[in-house]
Amino acid sequence: MSPPDTATRLEDAADRIADISRADLQIMLRRAALRLRNAGAVSMEDDVEEALRDLAGELGMTRNDTIRFIVREWMEMNTYFPVHTLDEDGEVDGTA
Repeated sequence: MSPPDTATRLEDAADRIADISRADLQIMLRRAALRLRNAGAVSMEDDVEEALRDLAGELGMTRNDTIRFIVREWMEMNTYFPVHTLDEDGEVDGTA
């Protein structure tokens, strides 16, 4: 069995906040902060960063949300996600 992850430990600490020592809580919060800080560390070349920043502004999204959007669109267009087929006699409820 794998050890509990940081999110599980934080949830457990929140459930029993009166029983957690200040030192343990400090350690968990520092680990969580470190994970958050490192979570969005996808670096690109300068020209790609500029285009990404411009696109994020146009779409009204954050940089990370824009990257997620681009990757999802690319995966859908290149059929990395399952394609849902409709049979000719099936109901489409006004959409196709």
